[in-house]
Amino acid sequence: MINQVYRLVSARQFEVTYKDRSLQSDYVVVRPEYLSICAADQRYYTGTRGKEAMNAKLPMALIHEGIGKVVFDRSGKFKIGTRVVMIPNTPTEVDEYCAENYLRSSKFRSSGYDGFMQDYVFLEADRLVELPGDINPEVAAFTELITIATHSITRFETKAHKRRNVLGVWGDGNLGYITSLLLKKKYPNSKVIVFGKNQYKLDHFSFVDETYQIDEIPEDLSIDHAFEAVGGRGSESAINQIIDYIYPEGSIAIMGVSEYPIQLNSRMVLEKGITIIGSSRSGRNDFVDTVEMMKEFPDIVDYLTTLIGSVQSVTTIGEIIEAFENDLTVSWGKTVLAWNI
Repeated sequence: MINQVYRLVSARQFEVTYKDRSLQSDYVVVRPEYLSICAADQRYYTGTRGKEAMNAKLPMALIHEGIGKVVFDRSGKFKIGTRVVMIPNTPTEVDEYCAENYLRSSKFRSSGYDGFMQDYVFLEADRLVELPGDINPEVAAFTELITIATHSITRFETKAHKRRNVLGVWGDGNLGYITSLLLKKKYPNSKVIVFGKNQYKLDHFSFVDETYQIDEIPEDLSIDHAFEAVGGRGSESAINQIIDYIYPEGSIAIMGVSEYPIQLNSRMVLEKGITIIGSSRSGRNDFVDTVEMMKEFPDIVDYLTTLIGSVQSVTTIGEIIEAFENDLTVSWGKTVLAWNI
């Protein structure tokens, strides 16, 4: 069959390419339904990823957050019409001590390999997780982003000490919202405090115990562990502020991505015996755990509807461009694409 792939060829320019794909394979064929734009996609779209990276990775189909319906599965594992979340990480080997999302050999869609902006996506069966039939598909579209928080919390669970009376989350954006929500569900007896710059964003965090603007934190406040979900240049000041307020031998889970090296107060990291836990992306287990959590706590999905910034139907390349341009003006939430192209 001929599959149409919608690739970014240069900043703000998409083209359709055609790939001949065989159905006589072990791949499950999925028709994308709802896709979600990520900040990483925007860095490619706007050309701010850097000339070297743009030259190395383009042309490439964007989007690594999305769900779809199975249209063909020769193995019979999935029934036709089953709604699934697509896993963008594709490992090529197994390492006993290194998770699939950290293996340098793994391929990640929309980061050097074609993402989900295609008529049909061909995936191995283990790159799909079946979704509950009653889940809001517009929320499910950004399941991959939710798994980033799931993965970070899982690593925190195994590496941090067990005193978790007060947990702090730095960042009032999408990832901070998701992380604090999952923390409150997983540790209901812990106090979860969110620290941010924008009061109108902090007002959305109705489920946490306290919120503070970063320039109004009480001097005597202390936290046991912290999660940094700021990213960019702001991650430097966020991490150093965490170091100031964290109790000795606490842990800092770093999730925010920065294009530039940052400086941190290493003296106080040493003096306080702080554990720094880095995490990036996610793997199949994180997707399974996230879907199970949404089944167990349906109100998680209700809270996550707050993150639906806009839903735009896409039927042409022009509407793809329009959706990306509009997303650049969104100050809160996610842009979801109803993929009807």
